[in-house]
Amino acid sequence: MIPFFVQIKCKLGQSYTVANALADAEIASEVYSTAGEFDLLVKFYVEAGTDIGHFVNEKVHKIPGIQDTRTMITFKAF
Repeated sequence: MIPFFVQIKCKLGQSYTVANALADAEIASEVYSTAGEFDLLVKFYVEAGTDIGHFVNEKVHKIPGIQDTRTMITFKAF
């Protein structure tokens, strides 16, 4: 499994709605609320060979209340 993270900026007042939608969709491993430029930090795992761009576009961006995202692909955990 390949891990990656997505920072999500939500529309005003939508952070909890987006977080709950991610949890209900059962596509995220972990969902954290954060302070700063982005509202949520979400950890995902996909099978090796999965196109992460398509995954984010098809599974994450379709959730109502999301304004912007930043995807961070990881290489190795220490």
